[in-house]
Amino acid sequence: MKKNIAIIMGGYSSEFEISLQSGNVVHHYLDQSRFNTYRIHILKDKWVYVDTDEQEHPVNRHDFSVDSPIGKITFDCVFNAIHGTPGEDGLMQAYFELLGIPQTSCNYYQSALTFNKRDLLSVLKPYGIKAAPSYYLNKGDEVKTEEILNAVGLPCFVKANKAGSSFGISKVYSKKELPTAIEKAYQEDDEILIEAFLEGTEVSVGVITYKGKSKVLPITEIVSDNDFFDYAAKYQGQSQEITPARISEEQAKKVTDIAQKAYEILKMKGYSRSEFIFVDNEPYMLEMNTTPGLTTESILPQQAKTAGISLTELFGCAVDEALK
Repeated sequence: MKKNIAIIMGGYSSEFEISLQSGNVVHHYLDQSRFNTYRIHILKDKWVYVDTDEQEHPVNRHDFSVDSPIGKITFDCVFNAIHGTPGEDGLMQAYFELLGIPQTSCNYYQSALTFNKRDLLSVLKPYGIKAAPSYYLNKGDEVKTEEILNAVGLPCFVKANKAGSSFGISKVYSKKELPTAIEKAYQEDDEILIEAFLEGTEVSVGVITYKGKSKVLPITEIVSDNDFFDYAAKYQGQSQEITPARISEEQAKKVTDIAQKAYEILKMKGYSRSEFIFVDNEPYMLEMNTTPGLTTESILPQQAKTAGISLTELFGCAVDEALK
C-alpha cells in the first residue's frame, strides 16, 4: 500500500520562495508508484494543502491532517523542504516528534544547533574542527568597532547568525562600512556573527544517510563571479559550481573526513551540506545546512548525480530512512 507523504515547503523567512521551488522538485521526482505526495505550504498566514488544481485546503494543526473533498488525509511521513524557520531551526521537527509523525530531516536539537552558526562552530571546536576568528553581537549591544576589527581584521564578513541563502551577509572592507553591514544583518536576525575573511578555495560537502549509513557525496568547488558566494551567485547563475572539486587527494580526504566526523558527532540524519574554505591546505568550516536546496540546479542534487544517485532515489531514500 502506498504511503502518504506530506512535502512541507515555504516557511517564514526570506528563503520561502526558494523552499517552494525545492518542494515542487521533490513532489515531481518522488516515486509515484510508491508514494502519494501532497504539497503542504507552511506560511506565516496559513498552512494549506495545495492540490493538483492549485486549490487550497486548510491543514488541521492539532494532528497535521487535511479535510479534503475525498475525505480526511493523514500522513505516514513528512518530507521537509523548508529552508530557514520553522523547518530548519527545529520548530517543525519538535512539532512532528510530539505528533509521532516521522520526518526526513535531522531531529529538533540538531536542527536548532546547526541553524545557529555561532553555537555550531563552538560545539565542533573541541573536536578539532577549525573555524575563522570571530566576534559576536546581539541586538542592543554596544558596537565596539576597534575591538571588533582587532578580533577579525579587514576585510571581514558580517552575517546574520540564524539565516540562510546569504540573506543579511556583507563583506566589509573598511571601518566606515561596518555600521551599515551590522544593520543589514539585524534585518534578518537579532544575533550577528562577524568573521575574519579567509582567502582560499571554497568547497561544499554533502553528507546523507544512505542505506543506513552516513555517506559523503562528491565535493563541489564554489567559484563565485561576485565578491563572495552571495544570493546572486547561489541562485542567479553568477557562480561556477564544479563537481568534483579541483582539489588535491589530500585536501579531498581531509574535508571528507571532517564533514563526516561533524555529521556523526552531532548524531545527524537526513541531509547536510557543509561549507569549508581551505587555508594553507587546512579546511575551515563556515556553516552546516540541514535543509539544503533541492532543485535540479542545487548543489546537493548535483553531488548526488555525480555519485550516480538520481533525484528519485535520493528523495525516496530519505523517506525510507525516516520510516525506519
